[in-house]
Amino acid sequence: MTTRRELEHCRAELTALPSGWDSWEALMRLAMEEAAKAEELGEVPVGAVLVTPDGEILARGHNRTITDNDPTAHAEILALRDAAATVRNYRVENAVLVVTLEPCMMCTGAMVHARVRGIVYGTTDPKTGVLASQMEALELPFQNHAIWHMGGVLAQECAAQLSAFFRKRREEHKLRKSDTAPC
Repeated sequence: MTTRRELEHCRAELTALPSGWDSWEALMRLAMEEAAKAEELGEVPVGAVLVTPDGEILARGHNRTITDNDPTAHAEILALRDAAATVRNYRVENAVLVVTLEPCMMCTGAMVHARVRGIVYGTTDPKTGVLASQMEALELPFQNHAIWHMGGVLAQECAAQLSAFFRKRREEHKLRKSDTAPC
């Protein structure tokens, strides 16, 4: 478990790029590939990867809430579940979660319980993001595990992926509505 004091004193070590990766952008591109899989399913395109300090991709996930009829099937949760099964422990200490969209409260809470080391996200979520947008959930005094976070990695590309999905969805809705309108 990382304490706030350790986070303050060891930030450079804790936030180091995993071995074998030349940038957070390269890892974010993997998360964006996962987001594209969600979009193919008709899900909101959010993707996540969980990476160890030695650079191993421990798990991947993409939104499946509609597909699985599961309100908790967010990309981050699915990646954490897969990683926990892989390491045979509910804690995935020292791993960093890379996700295309700023996490919500549920996902952030799960990451605290899983003891991830850090969170790297692409674009902010002005409606439900809790790392910077709506609140700073990781700064709440009762959190028993400190997690560093960094946003804005490929932010424009991640935002464009989401915007294109919602634009297409609105257009489809408009077409369906016009098809059923009385003459």
